[in-house]
Amino acid sequence: MNYQIDTTTERIFSTGGIALVGKICERIGFATNTSALVHPSVPRSLIGLFCMGRTRFEEIALFRQDTLFKESFQLPYVPAKETLRLYLERIAVQPKLLTEEVDSAVCALLQRSTLSKVYTEHQSYLPIDVDTSPLDNSKSNKEGVSRTYKQYDGYHPIFSYVGTEGYMLNCELREGKQHCQKGTPGFLKESLERLDRSGITGPKLFRLDGGNDSQDTLAQLCGREDVFFIVKRNLRREQREYWLSIAQSEGELSYRDEKKAVYTGFHTGKSSTEDESAMDIIFQVTVRQIGADGNELLFPDIEVETFWTNLSDPPETVLQFYHDHGTSEQFHSELKSDMNVERLPSGKFAVNAAVLQIAMVAFNILRFIGQSALVADDYPVQTKVKRKRLRKVIDDLVRIAVKFVHHGRTVILKLWYRDPWWRCFRKLYEKCCVM
Repeated sequence: MNYQIDTTTERIFSTGGIALVGKICERIGFATNTSALVHPSVPRSLIGLFCMGRTRFEEIALFRQDTLFKESFQLPYVPAKETLRLYLERIAVQPKLLTEEVDSAVCALLQRSTLSKVYTEHQSYLPIDVDTSPLDNSKSNKEGVSRTYKQYDGYHPIFSYVGTEGYMLNCELREGKQHCQKGTPGFLKESLERLDRSGITGPKLFRLDGGNDSQDTLAQLCGREDVFFIVKRNLRREQREYWLSIAQSEGELSYRDEKKAVYTGFHTGKSSTEDESAMDIIFQVTVRQIGADGNELLFPDIEVETFWTNLSDPPETVLQFYHDHGTSEQFHSELKSDMNVERLPSGKFAVNAAVLQIAMVAFNILRFIGQSALVADDYPVQTKVKRKRLRKVIDDLVRIAVKFVHHGRTVILKLWYRDPWWRCFRKLYEKCCVM
């Protein structure tokens, strides 16, 4: 069939979900008109762009005449790209003001969110995953861009996520060449303080990779009774044969077949520092007799994984908790791929740091919309998933066609009556209005 393409004077928008985003911004009080920030409409406009998967300042031009975008964020006008650049640079000069604004918004949203825990037979823990993830900004001359451990030029920010849903708790932009451990104790302190301000109580489980195997990291996490941790150890100069002997004498044989044997257990007596008392070490030692090519090995291949922890749960449970830490890589992917927050838009480090802070608020807004949709009675797709990926949130609930209608003193958003998402969309908007 051949179509004729024509225009209409009716106000039809393809991004009706911006109404949800704008209402959440209003309810959590992010960058309101009474904010101390210079030109608070600039951060709100960036939230709108990020929630549509757009990060370039130039893309704001697509919404200069968009009435829905303007009214959803209560903007006097939609700023131009030059305005975004100019006022972001002014905001970046006073990072404390933006940090306070972001902190207040993140805490308010976490208070209204359901954060799922991980469970053992006798206890439950709220997981907090801390990890770094390089942002590829190669072939650019941006301030702070340098060689990362992934062997490309970019930034090397650190993130922390809370709950199995993956709400972003904190983030910090860093130069690409910076080691992951540098500044991490201070970052952990900020994350703990933000949890306290959010009113989140109960046992918390921090999970960190081997790059953060440091005395300072452990000292920061050991100071509170409600904080538990699993930090992967570096073997350094320890011999694998040494750990095999410990595994065979102190551990349990948890798996064996013709190719390999796996020992797990805990070992007490090692100290994380010379001055500290002994701390439990969970270990998993794998002995392979047959290689990947199926040939029998002349000497067995020994793989050793060890972890610092203050958990009293069985080694198998601790190991499973740490392996679940790998899910945080999906959270990184959602930020970098789904929201397209990887090649940061400015050439100035301070501005890009501010952009990443604002992107954190947008990330959590999309997460809130996705998780709220999953538990809605009118969710149109039968699914067993427990976390809706942000790309699906953008495709299903942000990029949704609406007709913008003024009737008397009322503004109505009309959706096609056979749109499978319209009931879910209405329920979500009602929830956002009272959150």
